[in-house]
Amino acid sequence: MAFQALTIAGSDSGGGAGIQADLKTFSALGVYGASVLTAVTAQNTRAVTGVEMISPAMIRAQMAAVFDDLAIGAVKVGMLGDPETITAVAEGLAGCAAPVVLDPVMVAKSGDALLSAEAVATLRDRMLPLAHLLTPNLPEAARLLDTQEATDEATMLEQGRALLSAGPGAVLMKGGHGKGQTCVDLLITADETLRLSAPRQHTANTHGTGCTLSAAIAAGLTRAQTLPQAAQAAHAYLQRAIAAADTLNIGSGHGPVHHFHAVWPHE
Repeated sequence: MAFQALTIAGSDSGGGAGIQADLKTFSALGVYGASVLTAVTAQNTRAVTGVEMISPAMIRAQMAAVFDDLAIGAVKVGMLGDPETITAVAEGLAGCAAPVVLDPVMVAKSGDALLSAEAVATLRDRMLPLAHLLTPNLPEAARLLDTQEATDEATMLEQGRALLSAGPGAVLMKGGHGKGQTCVDLLITADETLRLSAPRQHTANTHGTGCTLSAAIAAGLTRAQTLPQAAQAAHAYLQRAIAAADTLNIGSGHGPVHHFHAVWPHE
């Protein structure tokens, strides 16, 4: 039987983030991907020009259909958008035995908001306790905690521990928005902290990095890796996808990372 994972997220018509990035990541890492759409966005590498939410009833129906038939090994949750969507997803995940990787998507790479202000509290209360892993970037962590954005590793660790107390099993603080020549992520659990670092790559083509990382971790968990193993493998995969991003030459804004860098023929 093939390894199977589920992504619950919004659609990116430009193909670089959201459901599209998740399914590409699953496929690149040898995992069959199922999907539940929460929203449809009209976007490209430059901007989000429209967002239309899927009804809570249809979200529940999609989740019920997938869980009724497929042997899902892990769930990745991305864009949720509004309180009604968050509630529908939380109810659909009740009793789910598979680990849940929650990427609290709030803002697109273009700067467009993807999570309404009133939804943040609902996300914190309903979804964080369901998450095996929460994967916020620095602005998302600050917004969830209603505080200032972390500017150093000590504050990242402090904020990660604060988020851990809100219910998730672990927190991956992503340092991509930080400064300096080294990009540092911190995987924080109740027992330990794993530091993942890499040289900062200078490219504008980083659309979908957050989606890709969380989906790659979900793929690793589906393949029975431990959380530290899945996080390390996903971190390495994303770094290679970013390194190859400029070879795609997609769009005129923030282009996508290269999910199939190891598969596509090189010119």
